[in-house]
Amino acid sequence: MEKRGKQPDPDAGLPPVTDAPADLLDMLRSLETELHQPATRGNAGRLAELLHDTFVEFGQSGRRYDKAATLRELPLEPRHGPVIQSDDYALRRIGPDAALLTYRSAHRRDDGRCERHALRASLWQRTSSGWRMVFHQGTPTAPFQPVGIQGRSD
Repeated sequence: MEKRGKQPDPDAGLPPVTDAPADLLDMLRSLETELHQPATRGNAGRLAELLHDTFVEFGQSGRRYDKAATLRELPLEPRHGPVIQSDDYALRRIGPDAALLTYRSAHRRDDGRCERHALRASLWQRTSSGWRMVFHQGTPTAPFQPVGIQGRSD
């Protein structure tokens, strides 16, 4: 049997992480849910601040979006419509300046029914100007009753 030595630490030599995990989860959840708000979705300037220049999304619809398409299309969405609700947030550090945020979401209609249920994943990167979303994917899932954070309130 071959004897294996100790594996090198892939994080050795990286600067220490200054964000406490709970604080980082709260901050990234706040940025994520800001993207659910009609005021943010309609503001190309704020979207440009939140999305990394290399941003890519694989949408729940199956479409692929880059930052330019998102800045062009998202502000054109109707401001009134279903409320985006999300819950079950989890965070995984990928490195000192990257984190994967996962959660589930649904759109709640005015009549209370939920539709467009999805599992979601966003990769956030810390840059010199703050945390920016690099990648997002929405995957359709079986219906569930959201119990968490509302994405907007009118």
